[in-house]
Amino acid sequence: MQAVKWMHTVRLGVLAGLVAGSNWVGAQTAGGAQIQGPGQVVVAGTVPDEATRVAVIARLRELYGAERVVDQLALGSVVAPPQWSQHVQKLLSPSLKQVSHGQLSVQGQTVELKGEVGNEALRQQLASEMAQSLNPTYTVRNGLRVAVQEQAVVDQALANRIVEFEPGSAVLRPAGLLILDEMAAALARLPGRRFEVIGHTDAQGSHASNVSLSLARAQAVKGYLVSKGLPADSLSTSGLGPDQPVASNATDEGRARNRRIEFRVGG
Repeated sequence: MQAVKWMHTVRLGVLAGLVAGSNWVGAQTAGGAQIQGPGQVVVAGTVPDEATRVAVIARLRELYGAERVVDQLALGSVVAPPQWSQHVQKLLSPSLKQVSHGQLSVQGQTVELKGEVGNEALRQQLASEMAQSLNPTYTVRNGLRVAVQEQAVVDQALANRIVEFEPGSAVLRPAGLLILDEMAAALARLPGRRFEVIGHTDAQGSHASNVSLSLARAQAVKGYLVSKGLPADSLSTSGLGPDQPVASNATDEGRARNRRIEFRVGG
């Protein structure tokens, strides 16, 4: 979903839990565990019949592109409210693309929308549009939040600088520690927020080793930030290896830019 863009990457959120009944098996884990990779939209849960499943997946593929949609829907013996499938189709509107890191949960006649949007007016507008598209028996819970300002604090603190490590290792260099001292102070100004520390590498070497190295570096950053007083449970880590370059890997300068740590404000 594309409303909020970070310094190096845009990740589509999770569209999960499209459920007709109480047997919800959608994405409930903290930190967006249902996200399979950058740019993917995961749809999970239980629907009453194959026609509903096909319609939901087709609609999401129309909105986001077939290659981005991960189908984890299951069929189950759940009782749907009248015209439930048609109402779900109304919820899957182009407006959802204005939400970043989103999660749409439909449990019977209760709809909950979470994620990040660019301003307060949009936050209210999206929930209002959803409510107006449904009949009065549905309840829409607005869990959207405005996070642009918080992400801007983090991006400004990093200021396009590279957190440096020793070559081929997760050992932080002194210059990298100085940047992290500033990042720790910036993150501390956002109490109660969660943060994702994301490691990236250049494309030299094997893909598997680069993914492993990027994760180890993200974990090293987390460890240092925790040592500076940030709560460990406020920080999650991931390693994307060489999969999201911001420059060409054909030059030394480009590879240096691709070896980076990214900080993202979460829920």
